[in-house]
Amino acid sequence: MPYLNTTEVDSALVNLSRAYPALCELIDLPEPSIEGAGCHAVRLGAGPAGSRDCVMLIGGVHAREWGSCEILVYFAADLLRAYHTHSGLAYGGKSYSAAQVKTLLGDLEIVVFPLVNPDGRKYSQTVEPMWRKNRNPAYGNGEGDCVGVDINRNYDFLFDAATAFAPTAGVRVSTDPCDPQLYHGPGPFSEPETRNVRWLLDAYPRTRWFIDVHSFSEDMLYVWGDDQDQSTDPSMNFLNHTFDGVRGDAGDAQYREFIPKIDFDHEIELARDFRDGLQAVRGRKYTAKSAFDLYPTCGTSDDYAFGRHFVDPAKEKVLAYTIEWGTEFQPPWNEMENIIKDVSAGLVQFCVNAPSTVAA
Repeated sequence: MPYLNTTEVDSALVNLSRAYPALCELIDLPEPSIEGAGCHAVRLGAGPAGSRDCVMLIGGVHAREWGSCEILVYFAADLLRAYHTHSGLAYGGKSYSAAQVKTLLGDLEIVVFPLVNPDGRKYSQTVEPMWRKNRNPAYGNGEGDCVGVDINRNYDFLFDAATAFAPTAGVRVSTDPCDPQLYHGPGPFSEPETRNVRWLLDAYPRTRWFIDVHSFSEDMLYVWGDDQDQSTDPSMNFLNHTFDGVRGDAGDAQYREFIPKIDFDHEIELARDFRDGLQAVRGRKYTAKSAFDLYPTCGTSDDYAFGRHFVDPAKEKVLAYTIEWGTEFQPPWNEMENIIKDVSAGLVQFCVNAPSTVAA
């Protein structure tokens, strides 16, 4: 079958909630898109809402990365079908038993939001395939590249890059509303798409793990994205303005982003679990590495999700990741089917092992 359009992605979630009402709850997100599209997520789990620790998965953020929605829809459908039929899961050379599936959905909640950016996806699939941003016309002249915000630069994490980063950092973000790729918007959470993700994190306060599914580069990225990680100097952190103007340069001694050692160990452990589960399918070798090792970023979903606890210690600590699947944005469908199996196997392995790495 071909890639799903926006109506089909949403219908898939509605149909899953109707087919498996005891295991799958449809979530209405509070804000429609700029063009009026309603947004849905689903909550998977055998227990009552809010009674288990939660893994949150989002996708469809960058419009041109079509397969992210399919990965998450198929992942949810596979888990629900396997639990309902008391069967296991098999993805190429990797399999999971019926007992593992039962434990996974019995011990965890999994919130799946496959299509964060419906307007952008629709535009990419019908007008301009390489479109990345949403379709908000409010900040430029409303024409051509002067439309839209890069949703994955619109979160409240070091949003003011010109102040936070060294001039030499080369952080991948733009303040230009006509930038075709990286415009971050006029302020954090200016966009309904990012506000919906924030709402989900608030609505499911027992979220302990967060994954944003993107393409491409065959990586499993863990935090941080603004600089290299270190676990020895807590004063070097994104909230400390003393270090404004020096973040983002690799290999220097002036700044590295603090992450507690136990969190760092858990981040690496689960990233490698995902990598190993995926590789067992057909031998694809993804790399587990920090997001900064790809390139320096700010305003991203994973750094925001992990950073929430540091801003407000009353919030749960969330181990956060970004998957970069595949080697192109829109692979032929027969290859995308293989990628769906790869990433689904990695996600199942991640969820099976996640409870052993609850953040301290």
